[in-house]
Amino acid sequence: MTTIRTMIVDDEPLAIERLQMLCAREPRISLVGTATDGEAALRLVEGLEPELLLLDIAMPLLDGIGVARAVGRMGIRPAVIFVTAFEGFAVEAFDLAAVDYLLKPVAHDRLTRAIDRVEQALHGRAESMTTEVAALQSEWADEFWVPHRSELIRIGTDQIDRIEAERDYMRLHVAGHSYLLHQTISSLEQRLDPMEFIRLHRSHIVRRDHIQRLRHDGSGVWFACLEKGEDIRIGRTYLANVKALTGR
Repeated sequence: MTTIRTMIVDDEPLAIERLQMLCAREPRISLVGTATDGEAALRLVEGLEPELLLLDIAMPLLDGIGVARAVGRMGIRPAVIFVTAFEGFAVEAFDLAAVDYLLKPVAHDRLTRAIDRVEQALHGRAESMTTEVAALQSEWADEFWVPHRSELIRIGTDQIDRIEAERDYMRLHVAGHSYLLHQTISSLEQRLDPMEFIRLHRSHIVRRDHIQRLRHDGSGVWFACLEKGEDIRIGRTYLANVKALTGR
């Protein structure tokens, strides 16, 4: 079995020890080194060239996000799994193309699933470097990672029916369920393919092909009628763009 050359970076010795014990139970991992701060991590990455980093985020001086960015500039490009006690860095983490985001304390089965993803990522990289680079450089997001109970789960953009703003959060409606994502509606809109999604209102984005018809109430107010029965008011700012769907 080919093992994955892995390095642990965490400023807490007990956290490193726990990850070492978990890695010892995973035959696909070959642990090549540990580091307790970001600067040391960069020196070791350059010398050891690991294929995987188990990377803490909250560290003094150079944090895990900074380490991931710096490693990306080095051209070595190991897979990155962030291991942290905090949920709030998920958007930044996956903007850096992290393979997974694990919340402490990490369970063995959760690490196993993360390693499955690393294997898939490394296999895909070996098969087609050109395809991978094109995907990473894609202008539009194809997935979001959202907190749900004790995990972060992947939501593909092709699964999203509509998005509704709730203060500082976005509620993603997915096949009868909904998930909250901490992001503004404007920044989220910029990451969505406009050929698939359209903004109806300052608080609503919907999948274009879910709009069944448009109607007005006789006083100049228009609504988009969706296939699941919801009627969403169209804001004046967005009305012309929505009507363009009809060719008018």
